[in-house]
Amino acid sequence: MTYQPAAIPPQVLEELHKRDDAGAVPRPRVHDEDGAPLRCCLRRSRAGERISLVSYAPLRRWAAEVGADPGAYDEVGPVFIHAGQCEGPDSESGHPFTETGAMRVVRRYSGGGQITGGTLVRLPQDPGQAQVAVDQALHAAFADPEVALVHIRAVEYGCFQYEVRRP
Repeated sequence: MTYQPAAIPPQVLEELHKRDDAGAVPRPRVHDEDGAPLRCCLRRSRAGERISLVSYAPLRRWAAEVGADPGAYDEVGPVFIHAGQCEGPDSESGHPFTETGAMRVVRRYSGGGQITGGTLVRLPQDPGQAQVAVDQALHAAFADPEVALVHIRAVEYGCFQYEVRRP
């Protein structure tokens, strides 16, 4: 089974370019080195790109779409996005941000928006095996019929990386 990572949708990016989910106006800047994880296209930024660090509430937006009530699980956290137009993700790129040896949390949510558990995953040193490790963690998460949505998060900063919905 193939699991599709979801980037922040274009219509949401338009909103975040004006005011983020914490109510702040973004402050775009030119990124002077490679490396910020962009949640709009699910790749690392490149030197010279204009990016913004904004507050984003991924569960809130999903819950509004499906009629769920996440209650206290409605978190707002920092994410990097392009400051302007974004081409979106490359659909053939697999799971993003799979730096070898990195730690990820696979957080599971029910259809009602409640956390149903999480799994800590250390990505293997081999990039191909890192993709396999994420797929295996997602397969295990979606084996629970109660799970409707999964968030992949970085352990180091706790940041939301991307979401995967039940296939």
